Parts: sequence; C-alpha cells; structure tokens
Amino acid sequence: MKFVDEVDLTVRSGDGGKGVVTWRTEKFVPKGGPSGGDGGDGGSVYVEADENLYTLMDLSHNKNVFAEDGEPGESGERKGASGDDKVIRVPPGTVVKNQHMEEVLGEVVENGQRIVVAEGGQGGHGNAFFKSSTNQTPRHAQPGEDGEERDLTFELKLMADVGLVGFPNAGKSTLVSAMSAAEPKVADYPFTTLTPQLGMIYVSEFETFVMADIPGIIEDAHQGKGLGLRFLRHIERTSVLLFVIPITSDDLGAEYEQLVHELESYEAGLMDKPHVVALSKIDVLAPDERELLPDVVADGFPDDVTLLPISAAADIGLDQLKYTLFEQVKAARSSSPAPMQA
Repeated sequence: MKFVDEVDLTVRSGDGGKGVVTWRTEKFVPKGGPSGGDGGDGGSVYVEADENLYTLMDLSHNKNVFAEDGEPGESGERKGASGDDKVIRVPPGTVVKNQHMEEVLGEVVENGQRIVVAEGGQGGHGNAFFKSSTNQTPRHAQPGEDGEERDLTFELKLMADVGLVGFPNAGKSTLVSAMSAAEPKVADYPFTTLTPQLGMIYVSEFETFVMADIPGIIEDAHQGKGLGLRFLRHIERTSVLLFVIPITSDDLGAEYEQLVHELESYEAGLMDKPHVVALSKIDVLAPDERELLPDVVADGFPDDVTLLPISAAADIGLDQLKYTLFEQVKAARSSSPAPMQA
C-alpha cells in the first residue's frame, strides 16, 4: 500500500435552499394566508478519524469534496429537504489546515472524533415565517445562505508508541523487520526507507506497542534538507524515542549529539520524551569485544541515557530492547492526558 501523508483538497459545503412565497388555496379556508415553507439547510463537510486507515492515499484520488445544497421550501409550510453531508475519513493523527491562511482548523486523534471543516448554509425562511398580527400577507421570502468553500491541506502525523531516530543506513528498517511482521525495504545504501513504516511489536499475548521507522535524518534536516521536515513531524506524536546508532560509526557520541540537535532544532521539547539508544550492528564485533559494551563507549553519552547493544541481523539483544521500550511505553501511556476534542 502506498503511504501518502500530505494531500490538498478543495471542500465546499452546500448552499441553503431558498424559502418560497406561496398561499393557501383550499376552498374551505377563506382569505387563505401565507404557506411558503423554509428552505432546507445545506450539507456540511466533516473530517472523521477512522482507525482502519493508515494513509491519506484515498484522498489523493479525489481533489474535490462537495456537500449537497438544500432544497427550496414548499407550499403547506413544508421545509425543503436538507442537503446530504460529506464525511472525509482519515487516519487518527491527521491535521487539517487552511492552505492560504496557514491556519490550523483542527485535528482528529481518536477513532470517531469528528470536526467540521465547512458548515452548510442555513435555509431561507418562507413567507409563512413572516406572518404577524400586523402583516397578514407577507409577500417576501429569504434566499438560503451560501455554503463555504475552502482549500485545505491534510497532514498525517503518525501515531506510534516508539519512533526510530537515526541517520540513513543505521539499521532501523532491519530492526523493525526483526522485531515485527513489517517488511520495509532493506538495503545497504542511504534513504532505503522513503516513507514511514509501522511495525506491531508483540510483548505478550495481550501486550503490544507500535514502532515507527522514520526515514533517515541528515544534517540540517530541520531546515528541510534530505527528506527533512516532512518526516520529522512524524516524531512529534511518538511517546518514546529510540535512537539507532551503528557501532561502526566513527564517533558514536557525536552522532548522538547531531541527532539530538536536529530534533531540538525542529521542535523544542522533543527530547523531553523518554528515549533509549540502541547501538546497532554489533554482530560485526568479535564476541569478546561485544562483552565490553556498552561500558567502553559510555563516556560519549550523557549519564542518564540508556545504552543497549543490539544486532537485528543476528538477533542479539532484541528481547532486552523490546522489554525496555515497553516499560517506557507503559509509563508514557499512563501519564498521557486525554486528547483534546476539536
């Protein structure tokens, strides 16, 4: 399935139906009065979170979403039929923006959460509405209100428990593949992963968490270089960060500091999330060298950083990594406030 995380759409709500001017004509009603009904309301356009969706791909096939207009009122003081609403279903974690004003209209983060992005016009009143003791025969009615038209941008921010952070070719895709049933493209060259990949990690029969393989970061990614800002935003919603740094790196500590710099430059506070450092690809070391890890490299990292040596290819250290991450995920879940309703 193709992963699409940004789509532009034009949405338009329906116009309200016009009220009508009609008169009662029954022969047993002398001096029949006004009987014009109100117009129906125009349909609105909503955005709703659907937990069965993982990408905005479906939206990319239809660039216009228009709700129906309301029907005109009818004689006998009958209101016109309201126009049908349109509901745009998106994955949880989708943000909706006004293209031209850079205004965030809202976001949906929980399954079933709904926001209105274009409200239907109200139907106009028919002449029966205007009848009064001083105006027994009103001869006017209202037109319906116009609907709204907006050019919108939909942005998906992945909602995963653990986000993998690392430079290209750090072994992140191999790690997701080894720990889950996901099958990201894996090869020995940078930017193999061009779109985020999600993997479900099973801790026990009833305990799981979701890991997101974010495309590799490069220096100045926060300024849009490489795959840049488009993918850094997926880090925002993850609860725990897993830095993946290959043991073959020339300077492990410097690589960690560069990754931290990119995250903090993108958004202050990202490093307040719980985080773990996985020293990957340790299968290239001799067994006696592996036993020296992580102590032999600990000086290059802050004292409070958890360092876990692993090899996804050789299945070394993966269970300890899984349980360490899950403990942090559980703590983050229990402390997270309920999402705000738009």
